[in-house]
Amino acid sequence: MQVHMETRTAIPEIEEIYKIQQSNFRFVGQSTAKERIAKLKRLRKAILDRRKELQDAMWKDFKKPAAEVDLSEIYTVTSDIDFTVKHLSAWMRPKPVSTPITMFGSSSKIVYEPKGMALIIAPWNYPVLLVFAPLVSAIAAGNTAILKPSEFTVATSAIIRLIIEEVFDPNEVGIVEGGVEISQALLDLKFNHIFFTGSPSVGKVVMEAAAKHLTSVTLELGGKSPVIIDETANIKATVARLVWAKFINAGQTCLAPDYVLVHESKKHQFITALVSQLKKSYGEDPSKSSDYAAIINEKHFKRLTTYLEASLNLGSKLLYGGDCKALENFIAPTVLENVPLDSAMMQDEIFGPILPVFSYKDSNEVTELINSKEKPLALYIYSRSKKNIKHFMDNTSAGGSGINISAIHIGNPYLPFGGVNNSGIGKSNGHFGFIEFSNQRGVMRQYIPSIIQLLLPPYTKSKRRLLDFTIKWL
Repeated sequence: MQVHMETRTAIPEIEEIYKIQQSNFRFVGQSTAKERIAKLKRLRKAILDRRKELQDAMWKDFKKPAAEVDLSEIYTVTSDIDFTVKHLSAWMRPKPVSTPITMFGSSSKIVYEPKGMALIIAPWNYPVLLVFAPLVSAIAAGNTAILKPSEFTVATSAIIRLIIEEVFDPNEVGIVEGGVEISQALLDLKFNHIFFTGSPSVGKVVMEAAAKHLTSVTLELGGKSPVIIDETANIKATVARLVWAKFINAGQTCLAPDYVLVHESKKHQFITALVSQLKKSYGEDPSKSSDYAAIINEKHFKRLTTYLEASLNLGSKLLYGGDCKALENFIAPTVLENVPLDSAMMQDEIFGPILPVFSYKDSNEVTELINSKEKPLALYIYSRSKKNIKHFMDNTSAGGSGINISAIHIGNPYLPFGGVNNSGIGKSNGHFGFIEFSNQRGVMRQYIPSIIQLLLPPYTKSKRRLLDFTIKWL
């Protein structure tokens, strides 16, 4: 069993970091594209210089394979930096926009200015990605930032601290560590924007705290992301993509497929292929695999095993896996069927390596089930039928969707990433992240006398006739 020795930042130190950023954020906001790009390049180099340390730290924290660290954490961040560096100058330029004819003699534009002081609260499941990705956007937009990594990934947070302190002065980017009481101390302070990644329940706490200061928020939450596999799906390709998306990081991924709805004509083929792919990916005994992560801690191990035991007691059938080792916080890739829809497993986000499988006959059954729950962060559709894809897309709502893919849409910097309602508020990724940390300031400049000057009181008959003409024709 892993024991996490929490590192805690003293409250006076938090207040000091906040104070120096408060006196500096306007200066940082005036930085040029060249200056911001230089900061991002230094950050990129520091991350790569400590790549091996980050790999070792995440293995220590929850046995995360080095290849997964490279793919889902380090490369994702460095490619985000590269994309931002390439496009930042264009993003920062004022954007000319049209002006209505009734406002003739003027020009209009949108100016992108930083919101100011940002707070970034990151979770444990992708401790590098979910600290640095929003930080990249915050820096690109010209903000200062205070980072709060998770207290559950102590070893990784220690390396993140080294990177931050190496690259930034605390009056630009500071880092604080600790548990709930530290998060609460931060939330009591007035920020200009808060970026939080975590559960919907904690997201509500963050939003309530932000409301006291009318602070804008980006909430990247989660939910039960369903997978639809219809009668036309290519099962071999589907299973390969699904297994990777579900069981990377031992299922501890906000975008992970939460449950599967497979057409009854494909169910047997799907289950057979799924079990075969799991054995191919993680071996006959996944507990011995160096390519499979552990559950983060005892608390989450107990949460998942409680779901599993309760579901089995209610009549669920174990199709594969089910092996659990408390001392190692290990839960094997597990596949279930006949899971009661009113069970805790089907009410809450699973966030672990357990996959319930349901079969369906009619596509309306699928949309009714999905729409009976909160809107998910993602919806995945595996199909070769344009008609079926259209039906599922038109009759559901989700933060994002993958058609014949799962999870990797987050890696496309040209797409917005985020949830909707219970699964999140706001969008990130590439330009969308820059916008999220920016105030889009509308600016209009008048060059000749305005039409308003022709309509000032008193409202004579001629002025009323001009108004009538304007309303009718302009």
